[in-house]
Amino acid sequence: MILGWFLTYLHDAVVLVLVLIVQSAGALMLLRHPAVRSSRRFKAAIYAAMTASFFIVILAALLRFARVNRYFPLVFWNWERAIGMGWGLLSVFLVAIFALSKLLPRPHSGYSPARRKFLRLLRAAAVGAPAVALGYGAFIERSNLRLREESIPVPDLHPDLDGLRLVQLSDIHLSPFLSEKELNRAIAMANETRAHIALVTGDLISLRGDPLDVCLDRLAGLRAGAGIFGCLGNHEIYAGVEDYVAKRGAELGIRFLRGAAEPLKFGGATMNLAGVDYQRMHSRYLIGAEKMIRPAALNILLSHNPDVFPVAARQGWQFTIAGHTHGGQVNVEILRKDLNFARFFTPYTMGLYRIGASSIYVSRGIGTIGLPVRLGSAPEVALLRLCRT
Repeated sequence: MILGWFLTYLHDAVVLVLVLIVQSAGALMLLRHPAVRSSRRFKAAIYAAMTASFFIVILAALLRFARVNRYFPLVFWNWERAIGMGWGLLSVFLVAIFALSKLLPRPHSGYSPARRKFLRLLRAAAVGAPAVALGYGAFIERSNLRLREESIPVPDLHPDLDGLRLVQLSDIHLSPFLSEKELNRAIAMANETRAHIALVTGDLISLRGDPLDVCLDRLAGLRAGAGIFGCLGNHEIYAGVEDYVAKRGAELGIRFLRGAAEPLKFGGATMNLAGVDYQRMHSRYLIGAEKMIRPAALNILLSHNPDVFPVAARQGWQFTIAGHTHGGQVNVEILRKDLNFARFFTPYTMGLYRIGASSIYVSRGIGTIGLPVRLGSAPEVALLRLCRT
């Protein structure tokens, strides 16, 4: 556990230093421009902008620590971290594209007016594209909630479980970046599926002080014939609310499975639905979880983080349901391969994966964390339909 926290903070420190280096390089490129070198005002403006940029990015990094953020209102430091992270990422792209634009041929007197105009527009488009993409991800795609349906093939599935529907909500992160109205929309979408079981796979909120009770109250409005079940995510741990979520959830009719299993009967078939708390990275996964497996039943495991899948498959879980990754939040598909930040931590980032006879479905989730942006990874409510193979 200590190693995991150390690696996390080391990663953050390395990223911060790289962002500051890139921003410094961008400022130096601007200072070397002939129009800037000859103007004290331009130089002063660039130095002021660089100082402000450094302040925003460094403060955003420091607000990760409770010793710092406790002096600021929750809403302020949520937005400051988002702005700092967003500006850090955007500035890196801007500097990189500005540097690459230098490779474009410079207009000179031999070019036609139309060609000179085209090259100027090309430079402007190249520099402005990252800002446009970030704005689209923050204000449009982040709220583009979709219902994603997936058929889950299960070898030798009992006929009475064939066609069974499970609806999954994951990574809600009810916070300044996800409104109660958006959560209500997700719940209404889930209820329209008329699923047999409703599942909530962790990260109800982002931080202590977020509206946890509101989130639980709204989730109690899920409708499913066999009930509402869930597991806890890493943000329940960060906020220190694991026990409260389980207790209050039970009062509202939501059973959070914490190292426990619930047998559910459907006709002549039994589904053994089990859940575990968030499994810390760089630790041994699913210790003792194999004891929850029931012979002659369909064994389904709820685990917030999907990197447990190889262990779950070895233990004999036929189907694992997870979230945690947000689909990377920013995802690019190249040659049918997903490229996103989550791939640095797990190969299971979104959708359906198989190992032998076992499957896992990884939800892209509903909310966001850190940077309130989604690109190529729209939020989703997942409808999972079991089918025989």
